[in-house]
Amino acid sequence: MRKLLIVLSVVLGIVFILGISACSTYNGLINKQQAVDSSWAQVQTVYQRRADLIPNLVQAVSGAANFEKSTLTAVTDARASVGKVTIDANNAPAEAAKLEEYQRAQGQLTSALSHLLSIVENYPNLKSNQSFLEFQAQLEGTENRISVERGRFNAAVQDYNASIKRFPGVLFAGPMGFSAKPYFTATTEAQSAPAVHFDFGTPPAK
Repeated sequence: MRKLLIVLSVVLGIVFILGISACSTYNGLINKQQAVDSSWAQVQTVYQRRADLIPNLVQAVSGAANFEKSTLTAVTDARASVGKVTIDANNAPAEAAKLEEYQRAQGQLTSALSHLLSIVENYPNLKSNQSFLEFQAQLEGTENRISVERGRFNAAVQDYNASIKRFPGVLFAGPMGFSAKPYFTATTEAQSAPAVHFDFGTPPAK
């Protein structure tokens, strides 16, 4: 009888320890998952801010005589393509393919904006247009913020993914429904903000 009590005590002790460990691990993973979702929301916010700037930027540019309409169309179409890729702003994507689709659309918009801003160098009237200069400056600031928020998102994902692979998280992550999150792997175009230059006497560096 005494041996049975000892065995039961040991078993109950192990179950208790595992229970405490499981609760602690679950709470920790929830916090890290929320950090990833919060970072993703910030990424979405700054990308949306860029999208909101584009109509005003296009309007300012479209007033220039003989400005390349195809360039404006490319920017408008790229912005529309971004809007077609829907991802919950409050929940980071769980599938790499969905994030890659989102990145591709954003990369195309970045490329179209870069092309537009490079062509502006051929239009002296735009270089003195105060409205255009203001939107250009806002766009530059937004691109920098996008870069910062992408970095923070990747850092949060790295911390979360490491937690579900380390002990004791690796024991509980799967059964508790926690899976790895994809990283924001920026394309070549997305790694650099569109060239925005205010020294119009000097051509942009290649």
